[in-house]
Amino acid sequence: MIEIPSLLALFIGLALLLVLILRLKLPAFLSLLISTITIGLLLGLDAESLYNIIEKGMGGTLGYVATVVGLGAIFGVLLEVTGSAEAISNDLIRRFGIKNASWTMLLSGFIIAIPVFFDVAFIILVPLLYSLQQRTNKSLLYFALPLLAGLAVTHAFIPPTPGPIAVSSILGADLGLVILMGFLVGLPAAIVSGIVYGRHIAQKIYVSVEVTDAEVPKHDYPSSLKILLIVLLPIALLVLSALSKLESWTASAWLTEVIQFVGHPFSALILAIIAAWIFLGLREGHTKHSLLKVTTKAMEPAGTIILLTGAGGVLKQLLIDSSIGLEIAEGFTKLNLSIYIIAFGVAALVRVIQGSSTVAMITAASIIAPMASDGYAAINLALMVVAIASGASIFSHVNDSGFWLVSQYLKLNEKQTYRSWTLMTAILGFTGLLMVLLLSLLLS
Repeated sequence: MIEIPSLLALFIGLALLLVLILRLKLPAFLSLLISTITIGLLLGLDAESLYNIIEKGMGGTLGYVATVVGLGAIFGVLLEVTGSAEAISNDLIRRFGIKNASWTMLLSGFIIAIPVFFDVAFIILVPLLYSLQQRTNKSLLYFALPLLAGLAVTHAFIPPTPGPIAVSSILGADLGLVILMGFLVGLPAAIVSGIVYGRHIAQKIYVSVEVTDAEVPKHDYPSSLKILLIVLLPIALLVLSALSKLESWTASAWLTEVIQFVGHPFSALILAIIAAWIFLGLREGHTKHSLLKVTTKAMEPAGTIILLTGAGGVLKQLLIDSSIGLEIAEGFTKLNLSIYIIAFGVAALVRVIQGSSTVAMITAASIIAPMASDGYAAINLALMVVAIASGASIFSHVNDSGFWLVSQYLKLNEKQTYRSWTLMTAILGFTGLLMVLLLSLLLS
């Protein structure tokens, strides 16, 4: 078998990945596996070694990720079907008023995207955006971009959404610390891109909606306080568990053990699901059979993400087990760039070329993984996850389904979508990188 230089093999494999996704339109899961096998063959690996790597990478990644993503999908659909997303937004609007509606929409997006997928959350809240536009006569973008910024940040930066879950698993980062860093980086990024830029572009592009019934439908929603407590329950448990592992933690041994048990992602999400099932489902009039039906249906989109993450784990395993991982680390070291800039750049490049933020995050994490294993502290690994998320959020354009989703629901043409949504994601990504670099200086 002919062997070629390692970095050339990687380049050929990644080029093949893009061809398979962009030209042949093959599923990303299949494309990642084919490109990984191609890299292995070009490196001269025999069949037994190569398929052992695939089995090891798939199994090692999915043992954790499949459980968390599956539980997260169940949790999200429970909040969706019980009207919890609308309830939170409507209550925030009532409490803070129309005057502060742009901030309210940002906060709504930030909270709602924790358990609910980006596109689902956006579609659920579109009627509220239409209502705000007609009641204020401001451009629809004035309210939509803050909401989209909040949704995009949480979707990419903050577990238990699938992207950061997958990247955290590949890099070996602590989920609690990723949540903390995600909030510290994501909130300023959402404010700059959603509020500041949103208000600017809303003055340049006026978008109105013509609907006969712009009011948000009235339902008997669950209590907003109840919803908020349930949504934040797994987040609080994960963060508390991360804090209990710090050297400055002084609680007793038994309390620490209890916190780390309930603060594990498996336990935290199971407790949240039970709470949502009882207090948002059964106590609000939903039947056991209807809840079972919708939660079973939620496994379908979760399955795609799980398989894609597993394929990313296979690529990571190949890079680590072969000499190519060491060569990548040495090559990037010679560039004399921050690991965060490298992580951001790789994710941004893949994102712009092929469109999917999830594929960009998983591919970048797989390439960066050999470097991340080189003795980095837990806080640095968490910042790497957020740097990758920032790069994978950048410059959404025509090869991203999110571009067309925003264009359709906000009644924008392509040029207007570029000027609003695409530039907003670019600002969000670069602001995220700047915050990561700042925090790395302050916390190192």
